[in-house]
Amino acid sequence: MTELDERIAEVLRRLGPGDVATYGEVAAMAGKPGAARAVGRFLSHSTGLPWWRVVSASGRLVPGSEAEQAKRLRAEGVTVTGTRVARAGRR
Repeated sequence: MTELDERIAEVLRRLGPGDVATYGEVAAMAGKPGAARAVGRFLSHSTGLPWWRVVSASGRLVPGSEAEQAKRLRAEGVTVTGTRVARAGRR
């Protein structure tokens, strides 16, 4: 894992139930503003981290995993409408 990967993983571990962050917010919290795509790449190959708590800047859920992500977010009390969270950003 790269240093950035380690920082992204730490940010993800700190996201608790009901928290939602955008890829860009995770990148900024990891000390690399503007690295939203790096967060997406990291999540695409990581396991055991709360990937479902990360959405696009517009609140859109992960394409291809919308149903599973919506189910997990709703179980944590997050409002999901269609394929978007009601409010992107940390709660």
